[in-house]
Amino acid sequence: MKQGYVDDIERATLDNETFRTVLYTGEHLQLVVMTLKPGEEIGEEVHDDGDQFFRFETGKGEVLIDGKANPVADDFGVIVPAGARHNVRNTGSEPLKFYTIYGPPEHKDKVVHRDKAQADRDHDNDHWDGGTTE
Repeated sequence: MKQGYVDDIERATLDNETFRTVLYTGEHLQLVVMTLKPGEEIGEEVHDDGDQFFRFETGKGEVLIDGKANPVADDFGVIVPAGARHNVRNTGSEPLKFYTIYGPPEHKDKVVHRDKAQADRDHDNDHWDGGTTE
């Protein structure tokens, strides 16, 4: 019997101190918490095969979608459609904490990147391999 993911996602997001931690991977969706330091960004990317949802819990930043900057702060939600070039930047003076849902999954299940440098080093080896949490 599958258990799914059930938790206080706001608390999990606010408690996260890593650049990226995969919390749950299903066959079609993946839940990831992220923290960007002031001035940090995830880096431009495009997901041709799926959409991505972001929910911001604390901090200030911007989400660029196909070159258009969209300011974000606490309680903002953003959907990036498949095929759109996008980036998330922390434009504030405190950590930008958010969670994101990929559909389909993007990273290997349970991946933890302590900082952006580790994420950049692992970039070619952390793509989803079909493995799920359960």
